[in-house]
Amino acid sequence: EKHEEQPSENTDVKTKPQKRKNTGTEKTVKAKKKKKNEQKKTITDVLSTSEPKPGCPADLQNLITQYFSDKRSVIEQEELKLRLLLNETNHFFSFLSLPVVCPKWAKVQKQHTEKSSVVLLIVCSSALRTIELIKQLTTFKGEAKALKLFAKHIKVEEQMKLLQKGVTHIGVGTPGRISALVEKDGLNLQALRYVVLDWNWRDQKLRRMVDIPEIKLDFMKLLENGILSGCKKEKVKIGLF
Repeated sequence: EKHEEQPSENTDVKTKPQKRKNTGTEKTVKAKKKKKNEQKKTITDVLSTSEPKPGCPADLQNLITQYFSDKRSVIEQEELKLRLLLNETNHFFSFLSLPVVCPKWAKVQKQHTEKSSVVLLIVCSSALRTIELIKQLTTFKGEAKALKLFAKHIKVEEQMKLLQKGVTHIGVGTPGRISALVEKDGLNLQALRYVVLDWNWRDQKLRRMVDIPEIKLDFMKLLENGILSGCKKEKVKIGLF
């Protein structure tokens, strides 16, 4: 009986402290790792401590090059690089106001008579931002007609009818809805001459348009749907806000 009691007491004494020590240290280590990972992942925290640098044409070129790096053959990538380098020197430029991009806007506006098309396309990240930018266009646009092109509360078919109904000079909207209109032949890019990207504007989380994955993908699709080919033909100029 004595021999049977002693091992049971010894095993209790040996095993209990070991289990408590291991579980305690593991929990504290995991908790510290989680805190570190959370701090690393938050873009907002990093950007709020330092003033974000304004974007430049090189940023757009790098974005396009990286996006197509695994989607095009080596030859196609080289062609894209050459095309982008030419576009950077001749067609990509930063600006402070729309008159810098469209110096002959009054003349261009009068010459545009095609329906289901626009001369100036302003691409931004959200419906609210679209409305805000249209308000800021009041002085610049003059008698030109501007149309909001976003998905919130507005169907694609309704926007297609509005574009077909009369001449629209300026389209302001999100890349997703603009791409959808182009794919459905509701918006023709043949008359397009200026593309303005709301590049440096940031939302409440300090994210730019291209920092949001789904919007970034829609933006790249929009470039593929005719804007890059327009740049290659030297018909389209791109500006960055």
